Amino acid sequence: MRDALARLLDGLPPRQATQAVDRLIANYRGRTPTDAPVLRDRSDVAAYAAYRMPATYQAVRSALAALRARLPEWVPADHVDVGGGTGAASWAVADAWAGAERTTTVLDWSQAALALGEELAASSPDPALRAARWRRQAIGSGLRIDPTDLVTVSYVLGELTPEDRGLVVDEAARAGRAVMIVEPGTPEGYLRIREARDRLVGAGLRVVAPCPHSDTCPIEVGRDWCHFAARVNRSSLHRQVKGGTLPYEDEKFSYVAAIRADGAEGLTDAAPAARVVRKPQIRKGMVLLDLCTEQDGLRRETVTKRHGELYRAARDAEWGDAWPS
Repeated sequence: MRDALARLLDGLPPRQATQAVDRLIANYRGRTPTDAPVLRDRSDVAAYAAYRMPATYQAVRSALAALRARLPEWVPADHVDVGGGTGAASWAVADAWAGAERTTTVLDWSQAALALGEELAASSPDPALRAARWRRQAIGSGLRIDPTDLVTVSYVLGELTPEDRGLVVDEAARAGRAVMIVEPGTPEGYLRIREARDRLVGAGLRVVAPCPHSDTCPIEVGRDWCHFAARVNRSSLHRQVKGGTLPYEDEKFSYVAAIRADGAEGLTDAAPAARVVRKPQIRKGMVLLDLCTEQDGLRRETVTKRHGELYRAARDAEWGDAWPS
């Protein structure tokens, strides 16, 4: 994907790209209305693709890894990417199930984003992504999705009115056997995920990640928020448009993955007993793990050398991993 971006955006004037990026940042941080298409033309889309696609891809790919851990034998035969824009989530799905036959449909209200996404996908090694359908579609009350195995809604809900957010989540729940929703890892993004999670559960879906249960989220709103981090390796293009110097960044994101009550083939028998919800703190002879559990809600577990194999596992544990105890 990085190579495709570099080829397609070669020659974009740096000043033009920087100005477009600055305006997009203002939009996404809420200083301008976001209940209308944010991407207006090709220069906006090109700037967005260079600025956001790598991070969006990595966040969705990380969330999909958690979904796959619960559904190791399941391969979606079709995928609808709601508000997919230039296709970052579709690239992540193509990587998660590399080489598998699949029908992919990307829906977005920006024709410029769809056009650039289709150009990028043409160079993908994944046949399903190259053959994807790119359809212009209002994302809101008029959204209609054909029944499909997997529906992704990534970095979209924050651009919608509260009413449309609910309608989009309800339609994803109606149409998808599995639904993945990803938002920025901010307190506001978490609240949107929490609301979406409640709607998915209310529609009869079962949460499979990151939560170890489908019960009420134990986090006290206003005091904390559930989010994770994905390491993004920056290309030279990515560093240029972001004005950064480090070769990497950590993308913070919140997400929920759920399946229909009738299930998807291959669901593992048991949910993880817990999920690591903060970066593990490694101390001399011990590891401190902040966990979300079904029985105890949020709790901290201290794993020491005397725990043997469990201690070694704790030292290797990462933020977002399932935890057995």
